[in-house]
Amino acid sequence: MKLKYIFFISCFGILIVACTKEKTLQEYMIDSWQTTYLKIEMPTYEKSDSLEVFEDKFDNNPELIAQSKYNADGTFNAWFINKENKRISDSEGKWHVENDSLFVEFFYDGRNMKISYHITKTNEGFIGKSNFDWDNDGEFDDALTMKTKRIKLD
Repeated sequence: MKLKYIFFISCFGILIVACTKEKTLQEYMIDSWQTTYLKIEMPTYEKSDSLEVFEDKFDNNPELIAQSKYNADGTFNAWFINKENKRISDSEGKWHVENDSLFVEFFYDGRNMKISYHITKTNEGFIGKSNFDWDNDGEFDDALTMKTKRIKLD
């Protein structure tokens, strides 16, 4: 009788674990995020033969910290928090997910931005990688790596 009971409990436990579904990337992104690391490598910086690298870990009282909120309706808001802990430079746009990629569209700094990121989920947030024309030289050869963490907004 004990063996039947153990077998039943084991099968029930396996069924519960098997039915637990991991969030899709679309579901995962619906939240608020803060950038914790950013690196942009620009191999032909402004059409030169020089490599320019920007890297920040945002851990030494940075001037600005990027935050964003992705909504279930496919819209998002992004902004910066300055040293006075004030929200500035708000922008809004649209987003969607295809497989393991995040696609965003927004207007920023006088230009329409359409950027795709390969997303890897992490324990605290996600890592986004993208190739884009970050230095505005007409070449989509600049590599961005961004790490984020999930945050709670007031």
